[in-house]
Amino acid sequence: MTTTLEPTPDTQTPQQRVDVWLRDFETALADRDVEAAAGMFALDGFWRDLIAFTWNIKTLEGRDDIAEMLRSRLGGTDPGSFHTTEPPTEDGGVVSAWIGFETAAGRAVGHLRLNDEGAWTLLTSLREIKGHEEGKGPRRPRGVVHGADPDRVTWSERRHAEERSLGTTRQPYVLVVGGGQGGIALGARLRQLGVPALVVDKHERPGDQWRKRYKSLCLHDPVWYDHLPYLPFPDNWPVFTPKDKIGDWLEMYTRVMEVPYWSNTTCTSATYDEISGEWEVDVVRDGKAIELRPTQLVLATGMSGKPNIPKFPGMDRFQGEQHHSSRHPGPDAYAGKRAVIIGANNSAHDICGALWEAGAQVTMVQRSSTHIVRSDSLMDLGLGDLYSERALSAGMTTDKADLTFASLPYRIMPQFQVPVYEAIRARDAEFYERLERAGFQLDWGDDGSGLFMKYLRRGSGYYIDVGASELIADGKIALAHGEVRELTDTAVILDDGTELPADLVVYATGYGSMNGWAADLIGQDVADKVGKCWGYGSGTTKDPGPWEGELRNMWKPTRQEGLWFHGGNLHQSRHYSLYLALQLKARYEGIPTPVYGMGPVHHMS
Repeated sequence: MTTTLEPTPDTQTPQQRVDVWLRDFETALADRDVEAAAGMFALDGFWRDLIAFTWNIKTLEGRDDIAEMLRSRLGGTDPGSFHTTEPPTEDGGVVSAWIGFETAAGRAVGHLRLNDEGAWTLLTSLREIKGHEEGKGPRRPRGVVHGADPDRVTWSERRHAEERSLGTTRQPYVLVVGGGQGGIALGARLRQLGVPALVVDKHERPGDQWRKRYKSLCLHDPVWYDHLPYLPFPDNWPVFTPKDKIGDWLEMYTRVMEVPYWSNTTCTSATYDEISGEWEVDVVRDGKAIELRPTQLVLATGMSGKPNIPKFPGMDRFQGEQHHSSRHPGPDAYAGKRAVIIGANNSAHDICGALWEAGAQVTMVQRSSTHIVRSDSLMDLGLGDLYSERALSAGMTTDKADLTFASLPYRIMPQFQVPVYEAIRARDAEFYERLERAGFQLDWGDDGSGLFMKYLRRGSGYYIDVGASELIADGKIALAHGEVRELTDTAVILDDGTELPADLVVYATGYGSMNGWAADLIGQDVADKVGKCWGYGSGTTKDPGPWEGELRNMWKPTRQEGLWFHGGNLHQSRHYSLYLALQLKARYEGIPTPVYGMGPVHHMS
């Protein structure tokens, strides 16, 4: 009798290594052997879970964290049927594999990286809830019932009846406040999942959040990064979308995806009724006061909170025009005028560039250093492997790219980003030398990890150069440094006494945390209860510790029952709207959702 010996780790193929790991991992989980399952991770291993095990967005670091989670959630999750979904690959001694599996609640996918010690990173991502799958593919709706029916109700009649009843005779289960890309993407997800939801927005039309900004505004992220759920941009869509074009797309998307949407609607207050478990939300729609009573309230007002409008001495006596960048109408009225822009990040650069094109005399006031990266270099070296025509040709789908990004825990993400920005720095060395000679203060993030980490940590402090940096390097946009001391009738005075004559002052001074909207709508007590949104406790500039490892309060349960936050760029709105929608769907259907790993609130604003 011959015995077939299992290959040793040194002789196993990547597929064999992954198959053995998944088999042993599933056995340990089935046996409820928590210590054995946790021991299959490397000593510095990570497990990032997107609601599959924790009903939370949570990263576990090290074997002790992993074991603690499994002791709490393994029985209720009951995972199994682990398998690879395509052949694993190996690079530098690390084997990478795409996996699928099931839980008691649903079907999930994930990503696994194995090193010599075991699992270095594991991503688990719930994709659908059993018995509540979306009506797509083989489950797509018929759309019509063939045959003769004297009581036939057409699609249009049914849609009009839904629109008339939702918010009047029938209350939404979810109310989404904010009808930009985030609210619209979430509304589409909830629609496909059969969750009664209503998106409300103060503007006249979907997409007005873009249309009403300064005319030179366009997306700085490329088209492959910006698709919305279900309906990607067509193949001939421009790489960088102008603001009015994206506005029109959002309006069309809202209509085609049948997103229940109230425009011209302003929320004035919201109160949570602890007894009924519902919100009482007062809105004004087309001038008419209406009370809505949703169970879940989502603030989808973007990743930023209210505009940070500074208070400088003399602002009340300044004789020129002054406004925050969010209110900037564009450059047309300022030809020949002296414009002073306070700030040196994305909006400041865009506004400065457009004003210079219109013939204004422009001065940028840089108060702290800024990270600059050229658009072409970022597209090629920063995003090209995941979001580009090159990536598509290599078989990289949008969903796969999103999950690849999600598979890197924030603790180790900088080590992948630093080499990218070192390459960009070398590639564009002459460009950066010219900027510094012009007096511009550059940085690369506290640890050299560049733009994306700055975005996650603080949501500010960077500019993707689409032309304004060249104007600064050439001296066409004047540069000043320091804090503003005061305004006079006709000038901005800096703290060193520098006087900048001005007919226009634009405060490109950023935004506060999203919980500022909760303070305005619900109350400061609730805003303090949930705490600050965004940042993950990295301990870097404007992202104070302690370490949290996930973005605060985003797309996951908060300390206020029934209150959620949704925002971010188009990539995040697309990807994370799925997990938020599934959490809301589970609650709507009465499926138990025990949340694991909610930490204490450390920062309230």
